[in-house]
Amino acid sequence: MRTIAVLNQKGGVGKTTTTVNTAAALAAAGQRVVVIDLDPQAHLTIHLGVEPRTITAGAYEVLTGAVDFDASLMLVRPNLWLLAANIHLVGAETELVTVVGREIILREAMQASREKFDFCLIDCAPSLGLLSLNALAAAEEVLIPLQPHFLALQGFGKLLQTVDLVNKRINPRLRVTGVLLCMHDTRASLSNEVRADIERFLESARGTKNAWSGAEILPTFIRRNIKLAEAPSYGQTIFEYDPACNGAEDYRKVAKFLLGIDETPEPAQPAAPAEPPGEAPVPAPPIPIATVNLPAPRCYSPVPIWTEPAAGTSGPVASEPRHDPPPETPAAPGL
Repeated sequence: MRTIAVLNQKGGVGKTTTTVNTAAALAAAGQRVVVIDLDPQAHLTIHLGVEPRTITAGAYEVLTGAVDFDASLMLVRPNLWLLAANIHLVGAETELVTVVGREIILREAMQASREKFDFCLIDCAPSLGLLSLNALAAAEEVLIPLQPHFLALQGFGKLLQTVDLVNKRINPRLRVTGVLLCMHDTRASLSNEVRADIERFLESARGTKNAWSGAEILPTFIRRNIKLAEAPSYGQTIFEYDPACNGAEDYRKVAKFLLGIDETPEPAQPAAPAEPPGEAPVPAPPIPIATVNLPAPRCYSPVPIWTEPAAGTSGPVASEPRHDPPPETPAAPGL
């Protein structure tokens, strides 16, 4: 099993979106994939249509030893399992502070399941605390989503130093696979300048013993796409919400990169001789690079994680679940 930590200490750079949609693309291509939500905000859990308040066996319970890893997994899509998060994960770092070997709890919990899956993607918290340390100790690879602008670069060096420190002291197998540029706009000169700066920095590490010496910027990038922002409010992956949009196309390419599928275009072939006048030939159907059988779309209604108590009561306001399907072109959820 390839275990990949999707990590960046800065929030809002596309970590959860990348984890969910890359995992969904891999699962649709026939890979057995497990995703782990190690962010107390539980955004990955919500993105997959699971209500965090219903979770009684998830990442927190695994880290505290209350349940086994396998017993906590939920099958949320064909070939896709989830280790969910809930609000209790907030207290995990405090509760584990006195535990010996607290930084490798997740790695040991996962050990018996490594032969059951092809990929494990871990959505890390936007910090470099104990939860992220557990992810780095359990992983062999790190994928860093990064927005191509100046402020996103400020913590990039610190992040690489942290990965290198974990590599030297806890997990010698750990390495940075690459940097994925998210919300990228090739028309913006700043985006291209930041990309060039990262390429120069990574190139300067070639031949060193750093954990990122073999890292590269992924040949594909994630274009700005409002559909990627809308999909979580319906508890859907981008392939369920709008499989023909740019975001779906981009994340399919990320999955193919991880699978080692070369998308380099083949050399142009010489033009075929003109057909004699008559009935036009029927073209053969294209042969797909990888067969992707997407699950049928599922309609979800956004459900708030927390609700305010009604006046004169001590509990949250109960509401009937909505079953109406989303409109054909759903609008982004209001703020």
